[in-house]
Formats: sequence, structure tokens, C-alpha cells
Amino acid sequence: MGSERQEMRKRQMQVHQEAAASVLHTRHRMGNTPTNASNACCFCWCCCCSCSCLTVRSEDETIQRFEHRTEGITNFEESPKATLDDANSWTMSFERLMKSAAGRAAFRQFLRTEFSEENIMFWLACEELKKETNKTVVEEKVRQIYEDFVSILSPKEVSLDSRVREVINRNMLEPTSHTFEDAQQQIYTLMQRDSYPRFINSVTYTDLLKSLEEPPPEP
Repeated sequence: MGSERQEMRKRQMQVHQEAAASVLHTRHRMGNTPTNASNACCFCWCCCCSCSCLTVRSEDETIQRFEHRTEGITNFEESPKATLDDANSWTMSFERLMKSAAGRAAFRQFLRTEFSEENIMFWLACEELKKETNKTVVEEKVRQIYEDFVSILSPKEVSLDSRVREVINRNMLEPTSHTFEDAQQQIYTLMQRDSYPRFINSVTYTDLLKSLEEPPPEP
């Protein structure tokens, strides 16, 4: 199994290298080559980092950069206390759950126990990106989201198919607030079909309902 994973990783890295080369070539032809493109990391399709493509960042360094950058994502919203009616409504649909701030917080807590918290973190990051109108800030957020959730070097890489990755590759040529729209929808669908049913039947959700049903202690 270990050798199979290594081979798969090598193939993924080769694909990303080829994609990066393609983007860089296209930008060069368009006269839009970044000033630091000669040192662009071959794992970053947006060619925005300054590391050499021959130098792979250590795992510890990658994790530290991720944790630093996702501090803001962790604090995107406060976690308001759910009401019993609100919590009961989450069983109606995944959309109802995701529209509730308390629902998102409870669902994220559950995803953390399944080691897939990056899915909702990526979704939240994309939601924040959509609200941004400043072009410079948009480009910076796009770069950070890519490095934090799309790059194969990230400890929180989300699972995206090759078609969506190709779309991202094209979109990175001219980053906008909708650069990750297809990817966000794919992760939303993944959570809806895979994680949401387990959440509704989980101890996390059951215990939450029980805590909301219990009368408050008498003074």
C-alpha cells in the first residue's frame, strides 16, 4: 500500500508540474508573466510563489503556513447557540443546515471528528471570497485558497476531480471572486451526499438535541 501511495503521489506531482508549465507558457504568450515566474513553484498553478520549482517545501513548513493562513477562516463567524427549533430543522435539508450559523458550527465540529473539516473550511473561504470586490485583495485570497486547499502540498487539500482542477487552472490566469465556483459546488455536493447523512445520525447531533431539550437548571 505504501508503494502504491508513493506512485500515485508521483503521478499527481507530474500532472501539477505539467499544468504549471502550461499556465506559465500561456501567460508568457499573453504578456502576463509574473515578475517572479522564473522561480515559480511547479506545484502552484498560479505561479505566485517565489520558491524554486526544484525545492519542495518541508511538511512542517507547509503545515505552519497553512495554520497561520487559516486563522481567519477559523474565525469567520461566531458560533451562536442553536435553538431547538433551529436544530430540528436541519434534518429537512442540507441547505437549511448550511444557512444556519449554528448549524454550520455544529456540522464543522462533526467534520473535525471525521478528519474532513477542510471541506467546510474551503466552502467558507469561497463564500468570503465571493463577497470581496477589491481586485488586489481578490487575487491574494485566490492565491491563499489555492495554496491552502487545492495544492497537493497542503495538509488540508480537498478532493477535486481532474475536470474541476482544469477549470481552476484556466481561472487562475485571471483570478476573480468566482475562481473556485465549480470546486466549491463539488465540495458542497460531496458534503451533502456523504457527510450530511452521517451527521444527522451522529452522536454529535443527537447529544445537541438532547441538550436543547433539557430544561435550564433552576436558580
